[in-house]
Parts: sequence; structure tokens; C-alpha cells
Amino acid sequence: MRALRDALRAADIEGADFDARLLLEHVTGWSALDLVRDPNRALTMEQARALDAFQARRLQGEPVHRIIGYRDFHGLRFNLSPDTLEPRPDTEILVDAVAPWLRRRIETTGGCRLLDLGTGSGAIAVSLLKEVAGLLAVGTDLSAGALEAASGNAHINGVADRFETVRSDWFADVTGCFDAIVSNPPYIAHGEIDGLSRDVRDHDPMRALDGGEDGLDAYRAIAEGAGSFLSATGIIGLEIGWDQKSSVSAIFEEAGHALIDARKDYGGNDRVLVFRPDQA
Repeated sequence: MRALRDALRAADIEGADFDARLLLEHVTGWSALDLVRDPNRALTMEQARALDAFQARRLQGEPVHRIIGYRDFHGLRFNLSPDTLEPRPDTEILVDAVAPWLRRRIETTGGCRLLDLGTGSGAIAVSLLKEVAGLLAVGTDLSAGALEAASGNAHINGVADRFETVRSDWFADVTGCFDAIVSNPPYIAHGEIDGLSRDVRDHDPMRALDGGEDGLDAYRAIAEGAGSFLSATGIIGLEIGWDQKSSVSAIFEEAGHALIDARKDYGGNDRVLVFRPDQA
């Protein structure tokens, strides 16, 4: 593990120590406690070769969670796919912001339907289904591969019976009315894509990153279409870029939605906005 850690440090890999431990644990099945209790245990030749291969991939810029094939999010495990974003901790803020409202909705009305636009790995919808008993969710995505990944993640986390997928470009093929709409849409301005870290730029799907010329195309589409699918007393929960609170708020207010909650991420940046129809 020291050799792997030092190789990653020498290549200026951010989080080299964490990555080394995660790769070793994945290859061997050993826990961090196992390493403390018996630090001199030997790898098999097969394990050593696998670790060498993983090291080479990490040194070439492949993210550690892409290498091992999964990432934990909101206490659950999500398998990754080339068609999906890698779920990240800041998106947990959206889950935490929306979950209490969904619970209250079920307590007062007996049911609640959620629409997750651009569901990707299904991280948001599946986490909310796990958190909120009785919730039903529909996840949409333009990518068939993403929908397959989301369905698989719903299955492994025990909520597949309450989760449905629909292949759709935003609202194009969506039907029905929903009590809540959530989304972590693409919000990076096109001209800023090249400046992203290579972990993101080279490995997350471009359609999940590129938000158009100013990064706001998806928000315009959601704001314009939401009124036809959201109940009169429903909410819209969105992840946003760190500098987009004012611009996204203006888009939704112009479309008839009032801002009712705004939350910052773990780094203190604006990250989540929650809206409801003005008349609610």
C-alpha cells in the first residue's frame, strides 16, 4: 500500500492515500482494520497483478471509483456505468433537502410520486425511495445505458418495486402528474468544459456535464415544462453550480415558481434550490 500511495503521490494524484487504500481493499477484500491488525500479510501473485493494473489506470487519470466500478452515496452502494455521472457527496444535499417534504406529503395525503429528470445512476431517486417509505418514483434519462444502470441500482438497494424508468429528453415522453420533481442536470458552461479536472472531463459522460453556452439550458427546459407535470402544491428540487443561484432562481421565478429553500454544500457553496408554484 505504501508503494501504491507513493506512486500516486508522485503523480500529484489528489487523494492519493485514500485511493491507495480503496484500491487495495477492493483487490484483496481486506478491511482497514485487517490492515492494522496484520500489516505484513502478503498479496497473492494474482492480487499483485490486479493492483498493478489498477495503479496504471489511476496514473492515466481514470477515477478510482470508475476503476472499482461503484461508489457509495447517501449510505448506499451504486454501480457505475460509462453512461452515468459518478454520484458525489454534494448531491446528497439535494436528497436531504427534499426527503422531509416527501415524508410530510405521504403523512398528509397517503401517497407521493417523484420524477427524477436525468436520473443517471439513479442515485437521487433510489436514495429518496430508501429514505421515504411509500414513495413512488420515475427516473428519466436520454441514455438507455443510464436507465439500465439506474434500474440495476434500484434492484440492488431493494426499491425496484417502487421505481420506474422512462427514456425521455426531459419531459418529452413523460406522462402523469407528480408531487415532486428533482434533477441534477448538466450545468457546466460549454466553454468551461476544457478546464475541468481530467477525472471529470475524460470520464463522466459529456451530455451530463455540458449545460450549453451559459450552463443554464437544462434549467430553462425544466422550468418551462414542469408546470404541466407538477401538482399545484408540489416542489422542484435542483442541484446547481456554485455561482448559479441568482440566474437559476430568475429562470424559475419567470416561469411561475417561487424559491422556498436554498442550501449550501459541504464546501459552503450554493448547491441546492427548492421551488414551488407561486400559487401554492
